[in-house]
Order: sequence, then C-alpha cells, then structure tokens
Amino acid sequence: MAERDSTGRETRRRDTAAARATAVGLLAAIAGWVGRLIALVLVLHVVLVMGNANPDNPIASFVAGIAEPLALAFKTLFTPEDAKLGLLVNYGLAAVFWLVVTSVVTRLIRRLG
Repeated sequence: MAERDSTGRETRRRDTAAARATAVGLLAAIAGWVGRLIALVLVLHVVLVMGNANPDNPIASFVAGIAEPLALAFKTLFTPEDAKLGLLVNYGLAAVFWLVVTSVVTRLIRRLG
C-alpha cells in the first residue's frame, strides 16, 4: 500500500494512471474493431459478388455502397479481363490493407498512451 501525504498525491497519481490506461485500452480496442469491421464489409462484398448475389437486392446493394469507398484506390489497382477476379484481388487487398493499418494504429495508440 502506498503512503499518502497530507494531500493524497500518491493516490491521485495511481488513479490518474489507471484512468489513462483504461482510456488508452478502450481507444485501441475501438480502433481495432473499426478496422476489423471495415475488412469484414469488404470481404462480405467479395463473397456476395463471387456468389452471384443479385446486385438489385437491398442487402447486396447496401454492402456494395459501403464497400466501394472503403476500397480506396485498391478498387481499380488490377484490371484483369475477368471482372470478378479483379474485384476479388482488389477488394481482398483493400481488406488486408485495413487489417495492417488497424494493427499499426492500435500498437501506436498503446505505445503512445
């Protein structure tokens, strides 16, 4: 048990450090979940397209609408003759990119926190 002076400084330092560690952990966890969710949306879009889902279906069009901007510049990186192969490779690379970026960001948050 830490000693307290008349103002309780030691206790406040421990409480502040614990609160900061909790906040940093929460922020890193949120960043991790956001990145994994983005990758999941991209993979789901690939699965729907490769499985010949009806593009007019509300679910398929909703997922496509979200996935397209998340693919960033990867969506036109490779342009093979087979459009499905291009989508598989490009959106797959985008998903991997988001997972790598998420890993780096969460490590930075934890290290800087």
